[in-house]
Amino acid sequence: MTAAETPEEEPERSSRAAGGCALLFLGGIPLAAVFAVSTEAGVLATVGAAVGAVWWSVRHVPHAANPAPPPPSEGADDKKPQFTVMADETNPHRSRVVWHAQKEA
Repeated sequence: MTAAETPEEEPERSSRAAGGCALLFLGGIPLAAVFAVSTEAGVLATVGAAVGAVWWSVRHVPHAANPAPPPPSEGADDKKPQFTVMADETNPHRSRVVWHAQKEA
């Protein structure tokens, strides 16, 4: 084989499953030690770790999880909106929706 015929090697990618297993293993050892010392402290540590994991996952949502809305379908530009959002005069932190009746053609 010549240098032109050898396939290029792709860089090795780590999987999310491998990262999750490593995190579970590294977090499980200290958690087991806390449970060995005190069951109540182990339960509190488990709840604290779960709350921290949920908090972290909520704060780190990937941008691809919120895609742009699809483009309007053909002929949708001719239609008038069915509702209007208006500011509420009594409370500046609220808004109200005014629905419009549409006539069938």
